[in-house]
Amino acid sequence: MRPAKLPSLLLSCALLTLPGCAVFSDAPHYRGIAVTQHDLNELTPGLSQQADVQALLGPPTFVEQFDPSNWVYVSQMTKMRIGQTEGLKNQHVVVITFNNNGTLQTVSQKTMKDAVRVSMDSKQTPVPGGHAGFIQQLVGGVGSYNPLGMGATNSNAGGSGGVGNIGGTNSSGF
Repeated sequence: MRPAKLPSLLLSCALLTLPGCAVFSDAPHYRGIAVTQHDLNELTPGLSQQADVQALLGPPTFVEQFDPSNWVYVSQMTKMRIGQTEGLKNQHVVVITFNNNGTLQTVSQKTMKDAVRVSMDSKQTPVPGGHAGFIQQLVGGVGSYNPLGMGATNSNAGGSGGVGNIGGTNSSGF
């Protein structure tokens, strides 16, 4: 009868520890500017201006580099995963496009379904000089040139100077 009690005792202990795991789980982290559908309904294409959008939604998360007439608002929800790494649970992107006069043209929304997966290239960029050997790594920067000298500051306020500074002026005569 004793062997039957041990599995049931282990099962009971395991079931009792499961609810405790939820107590120690991390709450989700919210980032960015969450733009709601109610906010977007307040905007009217052809009438709303950039100042109206910024007053309603705040400054954009970023302005597209190659087309500054596109403002992008990004909001994300992340949660800690196993190994203390953050995992993206949800992402919402709103792209607002203006014409040359700063008038709202279009509003488009993107979710994680619209995301494009990009994989990293496993190749390495070649470095001139090959690979540093053990002695080169050990000795490293011993004897390397420091134009400001050890602990000196670059000050042209007169008085004594550091390396390259003669009598309070730099050696180029400026």
